Amino acid sequence: MPKAIVISPSEDYHTLRLKDVPLPSPGPHELLLQIVAAALNHRDLYIRQNLYPSISFESPLLADACALVHPHPSQASQHLPLAASTRVLINPGSGWLSDPAGPEGAYTVHGGTSTSPLGMLQEYVTVPAAELELAPHHLSDAEAAALPLTGLTAWRALITKSANAEAGRNILVTGIGGGVALMVLLFAVAKGCNVYVTSSCSRKIEQARILGAKGGVLYTEEEGWPKALRKLLPHDRPFLDAVIDGAGGDIVGSTWKLLKLGGVIVSYGITSMAQPTLSMQAVMKNIELRGSTMGSRKEFGEMVRFVREHKIRPVVERVVTGIDHLEAIDGLFEDLKESRQFGKLVVQIETLNRGARVESKL
Repeated sequence: MPKAIVISPSEDYHTLRLKDVPLPSPGPHELLLQIVAAALNHRDLYIRQNLYPSISFESPLLADACALVHPHPSQASQHLPLAASTRVLINPGSGWLSDPAGPEGAYTVHGGTSTSPLGMLQEYVTVPAAELELAPHHLSDAEAAALPLTGLTAWRALITKSANAEAGRNILVTGIGGGVALMVLLFAVAKGCNVYVTSSCSRKIEQARILGAKGGVLYTEEEGWPKALRKLLPHDRPFLDAVIDGAGGDIVGSTWKLLKLGGVIVSYGITSMAQPTLSMQAVMKNIELRGSTMGSRKEFGEMVRFVREHKIRPVVERVVTGIDHLEAIDGLFEDLKESRQFGKLVVQIETLNRGARVESKL
């Protein structure tokens, strides 16, 4: 039988459990998919730490995957648009079609919760054909699996919400090394922005420079890091146009002096668990603090097309092979917990039909 990984309840940190699941049968307008690779996100760690709502002990973990369309008799009779062995990406959430303001109805993120039965840390899933995008040909399976959730979140935060993804604009990306922050960096560089980063690790700042960042500062060791960052900004544009932040805390207090009049801070998460506040100084400077979560189906398609056109490669830190290697997969969660990674952590899933793969030609 096909395998899936779920969690079993534990007081402080839910444990991983491998279980047998039946081969799903696609319904109308659905495709049977063979998962090739799946990627971790911080939400998966929060689920295991019991810090996420609606946790399920039956729904497989993970929202991100690269998959192959698997042949099934019902698909042939429906004349669905994707042929068997086509490599695809799965929209990591459902319930949000195209409204730029936010979801039109109840929005759910796949993996590990009772709000969605779908999770990607398993061998086979069924998904509506309308929720799929062709995987860009230049990406490996692991890179493709690393893209959906972080790519979508980064795309909406930078492109839709900041409205500053233009050549020559100065963008600060905080906490470089995480999946979303790295995708913001890659998208902004492709758009011609001057990107600056913060980190607690000088190695990560240097790696960001290799990816195109103009520079960065250590927020843990440099007293007054905003002053250090100001020295890096261009003389002809000595201010930030936008800040893309996933940590929260005192991000407004740290950056309002650096931002231009009417500058934007986009918050896509609060990993520090400290709520950001908008000071009166920031109000008087007309600075906007904008929340951003995931993105719509329309934005997902736009993001994948941009990745394809610009040959962008998500950064993958480490890959573990085999869905039955629970100890090794647990090690990926430890990397995430300790913030050791620079890029995504991926599980390469092997199945009996792995050798039948045919690469899609895009």
